[in-house]
Amino acid sequence: MIKSYRSIFNQEFTPAKYQAFLNGVGAEYDHMPKFRVAETPVFIPKLLQERLLEACEEINQVLMLPEFKEMTKDAIKAPMVNVPNEDEHSKFIQLDFGVCLDEHGDPIPMLIELQGFPSLYFFQDLLSRKYKEHFNIPEGFSSHVSGVSREQYLAMLKKEIVGDADPKNVVLLEVEPEKQTTYIDLLATSRVLGIKTLCISALKKEGKSLYYIDEAGVKVKVERIYNRIIFDELDQRTDLKREFYFEDEVDVHWVGHPNWFFRISKYTMPFLKSKYVPETRFLSDVSEYPTDLENYVLKPLYSFAGSGVKINITKADLDEISDKENFILQKKVAYAPIVETMDVPAKCEIRMMTVWNDQEQKAQVVNNLVRLSKGEMIGVRYNKDKEWVGGSVGFFEP
Repeated sequence: MIKSYRSIFNQEFTPAKYQAFLNGVGAEYDHMPKFRVAETPVFIPKLLQERLLEACEEINQVLMLPEFKEMTKDAIKAPMVNVPNEDEHSKFIQLDFGVCLDEHGDPIPMLIELQGFPSLYFFQDLLSRKYKEHFNIPEGFSSHVSGVSREQYLAMLKKEIVGDADPKNVVLLEVEPEKQTTYIDLLATSRVLGIKTLCISALKKEGKSLYYIDEAGVKVKVERIYNRIIFDELDQRTDLKREFYFEDEVDVHWVGHPNWFFRISKYTMPFLKSKYVPETRFLSDVSEYPTDLENYVLKPLYSFAGSGVKINITKADLDEISDKENFILQKKVAYAPIVETMDVPAKCEIRMMTVWNDQEQKAQVVNNLVRLSKGEMIGVRYNKDKEWVGGSVGFFEP
């Protein structure tokens, strides 16, 4: 987005450099990402960085309110599972912003969605390193804000995820990890932290204790779970034989308690009021439909990866919905085609990745994830056969 750096990057770009970069990403853990990695990072100017951080601060002020749990008590309702031993704060918060333009033509972030769930913390570290190895990234530019070094970043993640436990007693929990699209992040997490990546079907249960059987056939007690399971997927896997269920009362510490997946989600959007948040209402609270429905998008509260979202809606679409409390009506956000590429400019979405810092008792922005798109929406199915789209990272101007 910084014109001078963008121009230099594009002039120096070659398909051979890009292929070498991809090969470098895949070679790190002997696994090529199952999703498209973009040809370019994004250079984030100071003004946009300041606005992103201001937006995160305003939103987090709401999420940290003492009454926030009461505000979101209806976010977890049958058939969803209310997992025991919920903590006071979400360990992880992801804030997804579309990059738009204000009335002066300057970039401004607009919140699209938020998630109380982990993201690709370790793959984004790998990705930023490989961009720097294979392309000319300006000196001092970093994917971290506030001058945080890579070493500090990884040390902080280890402290928050592993804590004082022996890494062998900490597991990253998924559904058939090796089949996940984001498997490369799971590999990176396991390698960097020295923890076991485990399918939920491999968890054993004795009373309130959980354990797994290691390669030597020894029972290993599980003390901490870094949860990466998406309930939507787990609910569909009725074929999985398992001993542990999320509603079980067990003696483990959740690193990222599962309940926050529901509390901090699209459900939270109507509670947020900011110049960085588009007007959002529960459909059940809309007594009179807007006359300009073409400027709104309809989203189901409980869906993942954009499924069920309607961007061209009519009054008839809204009338036929019987469970209006499970949908939000959100003002459309006009993404700006702001990243110059070899053909048409790409739109940009920036995920600000936060971690709850136990020592400082606050949510801290630690990294970012960028998605580039040339389609109607951000997402794989809208960007088939396109180039300079996909997953990337933002480098902040120092």
